[in-house]
Amino acid sequence: MFNSKVFLAEFIGTFALVFIGTSAGIVNAGLVGIALAYGLALAVFTYAYGHISGTHVNPAVTFGLALNGTVKWGQAIFYWIAQFAGAILAVFFLKTLVGSLGADISGGVSVGALTDPQPILAMVVEAVLTFFLVNTILHTTVAGKDRTLASWAIGGTLAFAILAGAPFTGASLNPARTLASAIFLAPSITSVYTYVIYFFGPLLGSTLAVIVFNFLSDSPEEVEEEDDEEEVESVDD
Repeated sequence: MFNSKVFLAEFIGTFALVFIGTSAGIVNAGLVGIALAYGLALAVFTYAYGHISGTHVNPAVTFGLALNGTVKWGQAIFYWIAQFAGAILAVFFLKTLVGSLGADISGGVSVGALTDPQPILAMVVEAVLTFFLVNTILHTTVAGKDRTLASWAIGGTLAFAILAGAPFTGASLNPARTLASAIFLAPSITSVYTYVIYFFGPLLGSTLAVIVFNFLSDSPEEVEEEDDEEEVESVDD
């Protein structure tokens, strides 16, 4: 059940994703710079570690792949432990580095204009953005497409999701990233809406992506057979 190689790959991948992306926010790299930081980091590590763990580096992605049967639920638990640990260590490391310079990490937190005043709308935004990400993962790596191109498609999806959603919610799409940010600064770790927006939202989006993927994955032959059966039944009637 426990695979040390998978655990280490997910830990390192999540640490890198959160460390690089949050760093871009801390140094005020701008929306495009932050989106590219996250997207390129995800693309590179998906290419590097995809053959080991699939490079989920996101509890919502692991949830979707467990729901789809790609990974077992027992395995998913270890994915989640590695992802949350990697994200928390990354933010702690950054806080230590930045704090030694007399600054803070507020520029790297995953919050946006909708987080406090409109939490339900914020949840919907997180769900939609996570749907896009998990949809791309399912239709590339899970469907058996070329991994080289798949990694860049996945990284590109995360980048444009952040470009579109960061002003509204911070475009976390990742409960591990949000929890790490919440432990040290924001959003409020004691607010129920933090979990509604940044945990339930991504899990909902991931679930919808799996439903759509399973529907679209019906082979043309199966669809034609169903249509033929319906035609035969109508003729018999």
